[in-house]
Amino acid sequence: MFIDRATIFVKGGDGGSGCCSFRREKYEPKGGPDGGHGGKGGSISIRALADANSLADIINRKHVRADGGRPGSGAQKTGRDGKDIVIHVPPGTIIYDRDRGNILRDLTEAGDEVIVAKGGRGGRGNKSFATPTNRTPREYEPGEPGEEHWLTLELKVIADAGLIGLPNAGKSTLLSRLSQAHPEIADYPFTTKHPNLGVVQSGGERVFVLADLPGLIEGAHAGVGLGHEFLRHVERTRVLVHLVEPLPLDGSDPLQNYRMVRRELELYREELGDRPEVIAVSKSEITDSDDVRSRMSKELDREVLGISAVTGQGLAQLVRRVSELLRGPESNE
Repeated sequence: MFIDRATIFVKGGDGGSGCCSFRREKYEPKGGPDGGHGGKGGSISIRALADANSLADIINRKHVRADGGRPGSGAQKTGRDGKDIVIHVPPGTIIYDRDRGNILRDLTEAGDEVIVAKGGRGGRGNKSFATPTNRTPREYEPGEPGEEHWLTLELKVIADAGLIGLPNAGKSTLLSRLSQAHPEIADYPFTTKHPNLGVVQSGGERVFVLADLPGLIEGAHAGVGLGHEFLRHVERTRVLVHLVEPLPLDGSDPLQNYRMVRRELELYREELGDRPEVIAVSKSEITDSDDVRSRMSKELDREVLGISAVTGQGLAQLVRRVSELLRGPESNE
């Protein structure tokens, strides 16, 4: 199950209390204070793990609490520290303080880690309070409480390229043809409810990671339809592959559909309008699809590819073009 948002409560362990104790040994009935310190509480950290791809593992863990430190004891023995807890999440997870709304950390790379709830310091035993004028102190400190927060975790898929377009443009079918991914495919809109990732290969070598992103509709920037559930994942992709259906069942104009999706991207985040993009008319096996591609290329004054996930037409060219954009301007020289 793909989960890209979760809210959890985290609390670091409380520090153990210091000890008030005096040495009572044979021949030394007044041996002085020997109370040890309390152990520190366990801390909670969140770490990005390369093999993770969803927040599903933590969605049911509403409360995460670390162990507290053990109290100190006589003979200056320090209490045992509480055990730390590490929560694993996918790379691309943003951690927010739920109540303040600020970002605590953006874990973009595997291995990135942040402590989100620090354990409390253990209290000092009475041995620490001994002075030349106070040789039998009875003071000691309780342990400090551990930090606690409500956190919101939000996953933004990290992929090299993202498939965008209206529902039923053929994104899931294309992903299944180019990679080993198996997204749900059907002949009704909004088949894709969450991003699917696949590795596109050529000659046995990885070329890039491709994401099939849920379809957009007009008003998505304001949350209509899948809205922000879709758009936040677009932010992480380096290249956009814009699929356009040549003959939509609702009779809409393919060129206007393309412009509408572009407008939604720019209204959501202006810089998305400058993201490198490959335009492709899908389902080129359909009669008149090539006429649609030619008209769009002329109107937009730029290259528009014609592809078919059914026959394989244009797929090699599409992969090559995306690879060139990912390598940067020097690949086109």
